[in-house]
Amino acid sequence: MNAWAQVADTTGAVLLLLGAAFSLLGAIGMLRLPDVLSRSHAATNPQSLGMLLVLVGVALRLRSGIDLGTLGLIGFFQLLTGPVSSHLVARVAYRTGQVGREGLLFDDLDEQLSAGPPGSGTAPGGRDSS
Repeated sequence: MNAWAQVADTTGAVLLLLGAAFSLLGAIGMLRLPDVLSRSHAATNPQSLGMLLVLVGVALRLRSGIDLGTLGLIGFFQLLTGPVSSHLVARVAYRTGQVGREGLLFDDLDEQLSAGPPGSGTAPGGRDSS
């Protein structure tokens, strides 16, 4: 085994361990944090970084074209779907009253929800559109 392969394998192992540690921190955050918004943050940010570190570590170990392409697609779709699904869960929790609004610094959805459904004749902010 040449020196470059040994460095790549060692770096890959370190990245695998770091990725596993970030994923573990995200899982602990999901269990320990008190509300839906905090849990959705713990579900996406450390998990996404941990998953990327694991994928880069595996890529450094495998080093073949088809494997790198597959790992790239896995990373792309995970980064595409994870934050979007977490955002939707947080938005549903807000709409169903699971989020304590007094703890929010900014409440941009309050104006949208109080305006009523689109086409109801009420402009944002509760003013009549006529």
